[in-house]
Amino acid sequence: MAKVAFLGLGVMGYPMAGHLAAKGCDVTVYNRTGSKAEAWVAQHGGRAAPTPADAAAGAEFVMACVGNDDDLRAVCTGPGGALAGMGEGAVFVDHTTVSSKVTEEMAATAAESGVAFVDAPVSGGQAGAENGQLVIMCGGPQEAFDRAEPVMAAYAKLAKRMGGTGAGQLTKMVNQICIAGLLQGLAEGLHLAQKAGLDGRAVVEVIGGGAAGSWQMVNRHGTMLDDQFDHGFAVDWMRKDLAICLATAEENGASLPVTALVDQFYKDVQNMGGGRWDTSSLIKRLRAMG
Repeated sequence: MAKVAFLGLGVMGYPMAGHLAAKGCDVTVYNRTGSKAEAWVAQHGGRAAPTPADAAAGAEFVMACVGNDDDLRAVCTGPGGALAGMGEGAVFVDHTTVSSKVTEEMAATAAESGVAFVDAPVSGGQAGAENGQLVIMCGGPQEAFDRAEPVMAAYAKLAKRMGGTGAGQLTKMVNQICIAGLLQGLAEGLHLAQKAGLDGRAVVEVIGGGAAGSWQMVNRHGTMLDDQFDHGFAVDWMRKDLAICLATAEENGASLPVTALVDQFYKDVQNMGGGRWDTSSLIKRLRAMG
């Protein structure tokens, strides 16, 4: 089976790397906080490495799932970066949601060492990672994607190449734009239902099977109605993603008025102390307004 390095063991990366081990891959992990890597090894086997370069040495595939543009640069470049340890012909697969700019930068740097680079952001959240049911939107050379896709299948229900370098990240931007607008609409709908004295769960039972239905409605309406947000995808991370979307729109001339508005609503949630709340916490902002 494939020799794989996995860099970044957060709420997504930890179970993703676990699926690789369960499928029989030879997995070496790296995490900035070393104790997390040691805990992963204790649970799944494999090895922990002190640097990304050590983890990547001899690996056919290096997967990364870190925080942002700067984190990706840190695990890729420099004497301790993964690219310093990767051999010619290896494939770097980046599951982080980052800007297309840093994707192009890292892909060019990788190419100088004969390493292929696939941008492969994911959708499906923590539950999708834990259940091996992520959707992965990919960009990069067809040959590199074809080689990496069977490895990604360990934790994905779908991995699709969307085009050349950066196309995966651009597709993830579309994903986040759609989620942001949908969640604001769901928050307003449930808020109106409660203000009107309706049973919110009964409302969702009726409308959820029709044109208004969505993954967010099915999986988040209950916790939204119960005012519970200590789970899921954090507002801080959504604002990071929406900033990428808005910057890209500024560059290519796309008009994103609703996205810009919802981004400011998330800023309000942050100011309420909700930076780590789930993105469905937009309804909490409405309740605070009366």
